[in-house]
Amino acid sequence: MIALDRASRIVVKVGSALVAGESGADTAWLAAFAADLARFRARGQQVLVVSSGSIALGRRRLGMGRRKLTLPEKQACAAAGQSALMRAWEEALEPHGLAAAQVLITKNDTEIRRRWLNAHATLSTLLSLGVIPVVNENDTVVTEEIRYGDNDRLAARVAQMIGAEVLVLLSDIDGLYTADPRSDPNARHMPRVSHLTPEIEAMAGGANAADGVGTGGMATKIMAARIAQSAGCATIITLGRRPSPLAAIEAGEKATVIEPAVSVQAAYKAWIAGSLASSGSVVVDEGAARALQTGKSLLTAGVKAVKGRFDKGDAVVVLDEAGREIGRGLVRYDSDDAERIRGLKSDGIEAVLGFNYGPMIHADDLALSARTAA
Repeated sequence: MIALDRASRIVVKVGSALVAGESGADTAWLAAFAADLARFRARGQQVLVVSSGSIALGRRRLGMGRRKLTLPEKQACAAAGQSALMRAWEEALEPHGLAAAQVLITKNDTEIRRRWLNAHATLSTLLSLGVIPVVNENDTVVTEEIRYGDNDRLAARVAQMIGAEVLVLLSDIDGLYTADPRSDPNARHMPRVSHLTPEIEAMAGGANAADGVGTGGMATKIMAARIAQSAGCATIITLGRRPSPLAAIEAGEKATVIEPAVSVQAAYKAWIAGSLASSGSVVVDEGAARALQTGKSLLTAGVKAVKGRFDKGDAVVVLDEAGREIGRGLVRYDSDDAERIRGLKSDGIEAVLGFNYGPMIHADDLALSARTAA
């Protein structure tokens, strides 16, 4: 089993069926789960929860019964239920001295670069402060065209965003099976999956599809695992309907682990190198070029020229004085500010700009070109 105690950042997705009881929030389950989270925090680990349940709780509050809801009705239920959802999380976490923070996200927040940066900064700050972010899709305003529709994939995108090593998807079944174990006694449990083949995806889309009162199913969990896998994040699918499900994983209870394809850092660098269109470039001197090749950050003192227009957080190409590409990275200053501080030593930045965001490009945010890396 994946060693949860060695992961520095963990994302846990909790579905509606776990959060919402017959007459409101399932306070007993939430209390036991909060004890799990407190244990992780005591070990110094950062944990983020992606929680469904606002529509289910709002439906009960508004007396909507169990009939199929229209999109406006879902939005109304989400609006009525989100406060109940957060109150339930706060009441579960407070006895352990943990604070919860509500973060509502839409698909655009994970797909549009500028909004991704804002969400990334907020979540990273909350985690560094020891807070438990409780993330949910913003169902009160989202439309069918720009919604995830299930929190499994949202959880995977959030895991990718914050560089989590493990994504835990709590399900109504203890992992992936070759067939539905509720109807096929010969179904075999799959404890570990290295590659998500078409055959495995077919298993998830058919026999493993049912998943309680939520909008997801095993198929969406496999989709989420594919996103996480490419981001260097392991996925654990396990039974949520038991007290302390994270402790159960660590105790060796049945679950399916879907292994990451690469490390988190390698996935991040590959994303920078190949997935982002560059907005401009910076030319560096010979000394800076040599330093970058040894894994150092790009300091403002080594920048000779700034080309193009870009904003803070955009991807830029790093060129040597001969115009050869050294790499690509996420710049910490916009083009106007970069032009003003190029060539300056680090201790001179604040006097010019009134602030100092550090190096022009941090080493963690720089992907060297194949030629340079070789």
